[in-house]
Amino acid sequence: MVRVAFIGAGNMASSLIGGLLRAGTRAQDLIAADPFAEQRNKLSALGVGTTADNARAVDAADAVVLAVKPQVMRDVVVGLEPHLPRDTLLISIAAGVTTTSITAWSRPAQPIVRCMPNTPALYGAGVTALFANGHVDEAQRSLAADILSAAGEVIWVRDESQLDAVTALSGSGPAYFFYLMEAMVAAGQRLGLDREVAMALTLATAQGSAIMARDSGLEPTQLRRNVTSPGGTTERAVGVLDDARVRQNIEAAIEQAAQRSRELAEQFGK
Repeated sequence: MVRVAFIGAGNMASSLIGGLLRAGTRAQDLIAADPFAEQRNKLSALGVGTTADNARAVDAADAVVLAVKPQVMRDVVVGLEPHLPRDTLLISIAAGVTTTSITAWSRPAQPIVRCMPNTPALYGAGVTALFANGHVDEAQRSLAADILSAAGEVIWVRDESQLDAVTALSGSGPAYFFYLMEAMVAAGQRLGLDREVAMALTLATAQGSAIMARDSGLEPTQLRRNVTSPGGTTERAVGVLDDARVRQNIEAAIEQAAQRSRELAEQFGK
């Protein structure tokens, strides 16, 4: 059986481990290293092996999931390098840390998959973009996809630079939707609805709209037009948004997020 080690046992790692267990992975084939006993104890209760020693965790591992903060990634990888079995797959879920940086801290021919998940992955409803460097073979690509699919959908990108756009679009994306939800709930309250009612309506509308966009086969533009009757309430609301250049500002915001992702990659790669 394939053995997977997790370095870091925080929320994202725990979500992936839970998804793998639900998918049928044996607990004895998983191990997690974390300095905090509270995190280790949660996974131990599931039958997963735990340790405070990163080197012990990676011993005999086929894949190592690097689930630590970008700021400590260099120290973690440098510390692991002498203990990694040959050709072990490294899977990084740390934002802003490039495969070039990880290679510099590990080995020249290290197989590395860099991932960009988003927070709905904590509920098994995320989407993760993956990039494999040139040392990853097909079996390792499949293994990486299997691990990350425990948290939702997986999408491969051809060029690592595309992960900056991914970070801006789907990595930060949940915050954009939450921002809109905040405004919708607040507007509902100002119009006289109880907060609980406004929240329930907003959440159901968001969920239903996402399902329509996914399952209808229609472009979002067409779906919007379908609900926008001439002279109706939706047309007036959309007109206010257009007058405020909301579309252009959303595009500008996402472009700025991508730029910040590039800046962070330079910072964390030093």
